[in-house]
Amino acid sequence: MTLTIRALMGACALGALATAASAETNITVATVNNGDMVRMQSYMDDFYAQHPDIKVEWVTLEENILRQRVTQDIATNGGQFDVMTIGNYEVPIWGERDWLVPLDDLSDAYDVDDLLPAIRGALSVDGTLYAAPFYGESAMVMYRTDLAEKAGVTIPENPTWTQIKDAAAKMTDKDAGIYGICLRGKPGWGENMAFISAMANSYGARWFDMDWRPEFDTDPWKATLTDYLDLMENYGPPGASSNGFNENLSLFQQGKCGMWIDATVAASFLTDPEESQVADNVGYAVFPNKEGVDNHGNWLWSWNLAIPKSSEKQEAAKAFVEWATSKEYTMLVADKEGWRAAPPGTRQSLYDNQEYLEAAPFAQLTIDTISTATPEKPSVQDVPYVGAQFVSIPEFQGIGTAVGQVFSAALAGQMDADQALSSAQSLTEREMRKAGYEK
Repeated sequence: MTLTIRALMGACALGALATAASAETNITVATVNNGDMVRMQSYMDDFYAQHPDIKVEWVTLEENILRQRVTQDIATNGGQFDVMTIGNYEVPIWGERDWLVPLDDLSDAYDVDDLLPAIRGALSVDGTLYAAPFYGESAMVMYRTDLAEKAGVTIPENPTWTQIKDAAAKMTDKDAGIYGICLRGKPGWGENMAFISAMANSYGARWFDMDWRPEFDTDPWKATLTDYLDLMENYGPPGASSNGFNENLSLFQQGKCGMWIDATVAASFLTDPEESQVADNVGYAVFPNKEGVDNHGNWLWSWNLAIPKSSEKQEAAKAFVEWATSKEYTMLVADKEGWRAAPPGTRQSLYDNQEYLEAAPFAQLTIDTISTATPEKPSVQDVPYVGAQFVSIPEFQGIGTAVGQVFSAALAGQMDADQALSSAQSLTEREMRKAGYEK
């Protein structure tokens, strides 16, 4: 009798363990290897304390590879990921195709109305939110104030490209391993083409005319690429054709860049004394413009968390998305690492917080550039598309990457500017005809 009771008790215990195990939901999150996302992974104890029944498996990838993996997965309804880190390029396209779970039932505590209008609008289709922003950004000039002073250079709040070139020349000291300017060269529609497209906008160029004809054969594009190559060949670091956001971030933190024109989100890492050797000597300015062109290239971008319709664990995924993009998560970062490290560019409450404004000298310029970005009219010329540093059509992912490979090859010395532009023009014309845009 005793043995029977013990056996039954043991069976019940095993059943309880099995039930507990089955109640645990495992979700897979695909994300980019940028600093803010890597930091989030170290805070998971807070999430698990609130959601002990959910476990998160991470797939952390370099930017270009992440885009390929998540695009392939969602286009094939693969179901490999429950949460995807995607940009405001993908969100409206995928949301319109009904590939993403609408986020129209987030809790009142989440406070959707606190999201910056520009960011929220870029992540919505017909008023419905399809992704939650983890951080938002524009683009600006970040420079070494000590090097500028040593070189006798003054970088104004609204510099022109001529002033940038002059400053780059004077701050360059190749014998000391210091390069006047660091810019993206790694090929990819979201790598070198994000920067070069923004630069082209500031030169008065555009990707397409109103009939969807590519414009790489125009004078503004020639001036853009010629000046970009000239800056990098004369004042940039060696091997620049392999440098993307993370590589340039590291170079600047090591004191090897006089200037870096890139995403505003970088500023918190440049001013982190534990990571940056030049944390006390960083200044900021608006993205430059070409003389005579009343247009700056400050783009609008956000890295966002979205749930694919293919996920079979949507409720658990939504719990994670809400936690990771909440005001409470921002407070968690601030408590652990200081307000300077808070994920920027998504919520008005952050920019109403005096503690943050005092801790982050880049905060005001960040919110100003996000607010003044004009993705609906990125060029001084009329355009048939939306997107400040990309073109919001599905075909751009392939076209932008192909053009980026051509321009990166030119930076590596494999062709000159004219050859690169001619190649970009022909390949883009071919792909646009194939897609039915151009007759």
